[in-house]
Amino acid sequence: MNANLPTLRLFTDQPLMQGTTIQLVGEAAHYLANVMRRRIGDKIELFNGLDNSFIADIIEVNKKRVTAMLISVARQRVLPPDIWLLFAPIKRTRLDFMAQKATELGARQIAPVDTDFCQVKRVKTDRLRANAIEAAEQTGRLDIPEIGAFESLEERLKNWPEDRIILFCDETLASADEKPDILANLKNIKGRKAALLIGPEGGFSENERTRILRCPEVIQMSLGPRILRSDTAALAALSLYQAVCGDWHHSS
Repeated sequence: MNANLPTLRLFTDQPLMQGTTIQLVGEAAHYLANVMRRRIGDKIELFNGLDNSFIADIIEVNKKRVTAMLISVARQRVLPPDIWLLFAPIKRTRLDFMAQKATELGARQIAPVDTDFCQVKRVKTDRLRANAIEAAEQTGRLDIPEIGAFESLEERLKNWPEDRIILFCDETLASADEKPDILANLKNIKGRKAALLIGPEGGFSENERTRILRCPEVIQMSLGPRILRSDTAALAALSLYQAVCGDWHHSS
């Protein structure tokens, strides 16, 4: 990352264009003025998840707002690889963690799904988005992952796009004598749209496994000989995907 960029990066839902001014109010203004103690003349980086980020010069600070002028493009927005994360939600603190880390690891969409053994029946998707925004601010990501609606696995699969492969993290393979070659399978789908599917703590039911395997393109994945917690499995699978198919390396 450019060493000359401001160290403080903030998300705004406002359009960004060089030469215009942005007014930051509420929590953003409080954070800038009272927590980070930014003053007139200080520079920050602003992004909105849709455009390039901009270096902004603070021109006004008061109790209610901070006003900044966009002076130049800071960084070009580049989308991460097109990988979705579908998972059965877990209790709140771990759900927050999941949203944050999935954003850091480059998931393009984060979608909670209701399964037969899922113990959480209500999900605040606005809270997931807030966690995703915070993670994007901290990691320098310029897009915000889409937060999918909380719906049943059956409903989600019913409208599944034909061009997206399902990477089915199948916990039953942990005890199998022969496991699929996960690295070879990932190499074979490099460049394709994909989605990781992670089950709840109790795993998928037999009916759900049958339904998943009826989808047009499904690759069963084993994440090793131990049964992982849902959040651990999600991060392990995303890390494997990014290492093989994603943006963790430069193509030669």
